[in-house]
Order: sequence, then C-alpha cells, then structure tokens
Amino acid sequence: MIVKGLTVGLLQENCYIFGCRRTRRAVIIDPGDNARAILRVVDQQALTVEKIINTHAHFDHVMAVNAIRAATGAPFYLHRADLPVLHEMPERVRLWLDMEADPVDDPDGFLEHGQVIPVGDEELEVRFTPGHAPGHVVFVHHAGRQVFAGDTLFQGSIGRFDLPGADGPTLLRSIREQLLSLPDDYVVYPGHGGATTIGEERVHNPYVGMRAVQQ
Repeated sequence: MIVKGLTVGLLQENCYIFGCRRTRRAVIIDPGDNARAILRVVDQQALTVEKIINTHAHFDHVMAVNAIRAATGAPFYLHRADLPVLHEMPERVRLWLDMEADPVDDPDGFLEHGQVIPVGDEELEVRFTPGHAPGHVVFVHHAGRQVFAGDTLFQGSIGRFDLPGADGPTLLRSIREQLLSLPDDYVVYPGHGGATTIGEERVHNPYVGMRAVQQ
C-alpha cells in the first residue's frame, strides 16, 4: 500500500494518492488544484493512475480533475447527488475567490454506497456520508485501517453545514453511522488539516464525541 498526501490550492485542501505497492496501480482522491505537483508524485512513485475518485464536488476538491484526467486518461467518479455542486463550481469560485475557473467535465461514472473499488491488490469501500455536501462519500481501506474522509470528520471538528445543499443533522448522522461505526484505531485522513483517529474523535470531538452525545 502507498499513501501520499499533498496540500493544494488556496483553501489548503488535502489530495491523496492511494496505490498498490506490488502492481503500482493507483487512484487519486480529491485533486483540488496544482495538477503538476500531483502528477510529479505519481511519476516519482512510478504509479499508473486508474481512477480519479472524489469525496464530493466543492471547488477546492475538483479544480485539478480535468488536467489529471487529460494527463493520465483516468476516468473520474463522483456520487450522482453531487452533480449539481459540480455544475455550480465556476460560480462558487467567482463568489469565494473572485477568480474565473473552467467547468469540470461530468464524471465518467458514479459512486454508490457499498461499492468496492479495486486498486491493484487493495480495495476501498465507498460509504455515503451526506451532510457537508448532498453527494458526499468517504473511502475506507479496511486492510490498512484508514479512511479518506473528505470534509466530514476533522481533527476536533466536523465539516461545514452552512453551505448550499448542506445539512447539519444529516452530517452528524452520517458521521455517527458511517465513521464512528469503524474501530478506534482507524486513521482518518481529512480533506483539510492533520490526520486523526476514530477513537480520538469518538471521545474528544466536540460535535460527535462522547461529551457531545451526553449534552
């Protein structure tokens, strides 16, 4: 197993490259910006990118998708419920960053809850976790006891739910049912900030941890 993380873009988004050490097959998770830096890591690791898989379609997670797809030929996958978010991306960039951005092409296919994505000898399980975005998913690597959580669960925090298409109670339910149902030692790689563990957040997270449940 190979996991390489890069922090990209103005919003400091975490893009992850997940690969199989034996076959050198890989997927890119959430290429948010700086395609050149992402592809440099791919080349350094001698990986073949088979898929681009996104937790959701907010602009800070998708702005390098077209460039990565053009350079690698890898198909792009997203949950169908996030298609409207993808289509609104240029307008959101204008509103947030006062910049122009080209639209991201529609996905080549759609992710579904319970789907298993093979990556060489490795597998990623797709779990549907709406709330921060209507089509948000996370990717769980059970063999490596880790989860690529996008903008659901952070170290000591959770994803925003004041954005269009977001909903706070839905996000809390997604985290409790799909993330906190994992064992404590699973490492959480979030869309922003540093890694944490399920156990750490189960106890100390002020939104979904034990203290929050008791309040």
